[in-house]
Amino acid sequence: MSDNVEVKEEIKKKRRKSESRKSLGILLSLIILCAIISVLSPRFLTVDNLRNVTSQATVSAIVSIGLFLAILTGGIDLSVGSILALSIMMMGIFQVKMGINPFLSMLLCLAVGSLMGLINGLLLTKLKLPHPFISTMGTQKIARGLSLAVTAAAPISGFAVPVQFLGSRSIGPIPASVLLVMVLYVIMFLFLTHTATGRYIYAVGGNVEASRLSGINVDRVLCIVYTISGFMAALAGIVLVGRVNAAYPLAGQDYETDAIAAVIIGGSSFSGGVGKIYNTVIGVLIIAVLRNGLNLLNVDSAWQTVAIGVVIILAVYLDVIRQKKAVISK
Repeated sequence: MSDNVEVKEEIKKKRRKSESRKSLGILLSLIILCAIISVLSPRFLTVDNLRNVTSQATVSAIVSIGLFLAILTGGIDLSVGSILALSIMMMGIFQVKMGINPFLSMLLCLAVGSLMGLINGLLLTKLKLPHPFISTMGTQKIARGLSLAVTAAAPISGFAVPVQFLGSRSIGPIPASVLLVMVLYVIMFLFLTHTATGRYIYAVGGNVEASRLSGINVDRVLCIVYTISGFMAALAGIVLVGRVNAAYPLAGQDYETDAIAAVIIGGSSFSGGVGKIYNTVIGVLIIAVLRNGLNLLNVDSAWQTVAIGVVIILAVYLDVIRQKKAVISK
């Protein structure tokens, strides 16, 4: 009995060391990237630019929380960008067109995002669609179409101060959106490490059938995950609207690809059950720093898109290598 306990403890120690090495490697990648860009462009390390990088990264960071959870379960959510757009267009209708209280309109925006996320979960668990890739691609098109239809593709502007606060105001020297991201990531870390549902999410990603046999309500876990993803997409949309003081039906395009790249760069795996939320933050910053650096170097936007595509391919390739190493070590 004592031998089994010692073996388990040894396995835990090895896993902790492996996670620490992975986190250190991701952090070093960010530091090296920052060092290279700072050499190429002296403007990079200015206070104003670093403030701009963190502020610009907030929307992607919030969206990435939902993608992190979906990927953690072995799934994916391709609909987050479209859910973001639909949610903010509905917020615009509620607040600007119908004159509803700004705070209530923001709550309704979050409700729209959560509902769309729940629909994703129900499509997986009740209709038994084969993979989240299929179901979320469908809701991606539906949400995008609705966001265009509700205002005949016209943007909505003129939002009240409470909406603008999250995107463009500061609390002391720190942007409100950055503080929001910090709070969200701390909450998510505590949720994943100190609640039963958080542990179930890891378990489902590790082995769905084993989780089901052990008594975990897998369908409930998946519905929670995709509902949170929809909620985070809507919240990211509120921050985006606060920054530009307008809601656009085409908002959120490419956010899912940036978020997926950030999550995978952060050490998560498409196979599920692997990843740390704090590493996702570093992944988000790597993407944000890369975009900012390319802008400072006056790289054409088309080539910036190419560069991000290369990063995504490299991130997925690294995930494949990690999975192969994990199989060999077993």
